[in-house]
Amino acid sequence: MKVKSVFEKIYKEVENIPKGKIATYGEIAKKVGTTPKVVGWALHRNPRPTLIPCHRVVYKNGDLSSGYAFGGIAKQKKRLQKEGIKIVKNQVVMPKKGQ
Repeated sequence: MKVKSVFEKIYKEVENIPKGKIATYGEIAKKVGTTPKVVGWALHRNPRPTLIPCHRVVYKNGDLSSGYAFGGIAKQKKRLQKEGIKIVKNQVVMPKKGQ
């Protein structure tokens, strides 16, 4: 599988994360058949940040991404809070399974 096609699959999955919701790198990776690290690489190179809401992707424990390419943790935190996501000490309060 070519890198470009994997990245495009990742971008499509991230585009489908609704406002006010989050996904983890691992969840996206599982859906497209790659690793969480590849998801991180793709999002760091996000060619359409206004259309592909990469700020909605966090680590499996809820940590924000120190490598968030569009303003760092502070910007990611601000964008998520604006969407109603609860964050404590730079960590998303993760929803319980089924919520």
